Amino acid sequence: MPAPLPPDPPVTFDAELLALLSAADQALGWLDGVIQTVPNPDLFVAMYVRREAVLSSQIEGTQSTLEDLLAAELEPAAPGLPEDVDEVVNYVRAMHYGSTDWRRCRFPSG
Repeated sequence: MPAPLPPDPPVTFDAELLALLSAADQALGWLDGVIQTVPNPDLFVAMYVRREAVLSSQIEGTQSTLEDLLAAELEPAAPGLPEDVDEVVNYVRAMHYGSTDWRRCRFPSG
């Protein structure tokens, strides 16, 4: 459960916080501009999710690479794939499920 609002002590909008907010706003503006130049943002996001799946799975000890994941998605029974590539494929599926089906969830409001 989050802390009650308004916060105690109240947030102080000093020069440091305003500089951080300004930097964040500029970064979001830059990102918005960059995404406008990407021909297919969905493809960009899909590849980013796959890269994240590989890196996160490697932290957990898998040996699969991005190339292994892409090969497994093209042909799940392809010869020569690491046995743990299924874990990475499942990670991608979970990310996709979470990013598309969250709207069905009913979160408490307040």
